Amino acid sequence: MNAAPRLPLDRTRVADAALDLLNRVGLDGLTVSAIGRELGVKAPALYWHFKDKQALLDEMATQMYRRMVAGSALDPADTWQERLRKANHGLRDALRGYRDGARVFSGSRFTGNEHVKEMEATLRLFTAAGFTLTQAVRATSTSYLYTLGFVIEEQGVQPMPDERREGFDVDERARAMADFPLSAAAGADIFADYDAHFTDGLELVIAGIAARYGVA
Repeated sequence: MNAAPRLPLDRTRVADAALDLLNRVGLDGLTVSAIGRELGVKAPALYWHFKDKQALLDEMATQMYRRMVAGSALDPADTWQERLRKANHGLRDALRGYRDGARVFSGSRFTGNEHVKEMEATLRLFTAAGFTLTQAVRATSTSYLYTLGFVIEEQGVQPMPDERREGFDVDERARAMADFPLSAAAGADIFADYDAHFTDGLELVIAGIAARYGVA
């Protein structure tokens, strides 16, 4: 009986294998050699497709984005505030689906142009609402950076939604800071109820954008 033919390697297949492995070992354990073992090839075979690990991370981030927007569509009836809420809640949900997902996304450069259609539509929405192009860029970039930074910190405590790293027990932290009652009590807001924390923070960003640029 002949063995099933091995699928040829391409950039998408390597990125998909790397994302699957990422959820098991995290970014620090994601080596080219480990990805090669997942695919049944030697590490040098991967360098035909990616010149270095950062190039692979760029492709992984691109694939994460493709998965995030697959089957979804922007609502042309959105206000600029609604667009920011949907985009950033959606981004947070997508990043939390991968161990160290925000770290992979941070600093990566998309390898395709799929994101440009969404970007163009959002910038058109903002400029139609009264923002200059520069203001629209500042507004969307600031909210994106808020979300990315928030999830990086969140995943430092909860690598995946159903996990929690040791050392982030709120009650234990409060006891250790008993001489600093406000700081001790703040732990419940810093290291718990991330959904509410994120939502409140995003609303602060949106309110700040409206106040800064005077666009209702």
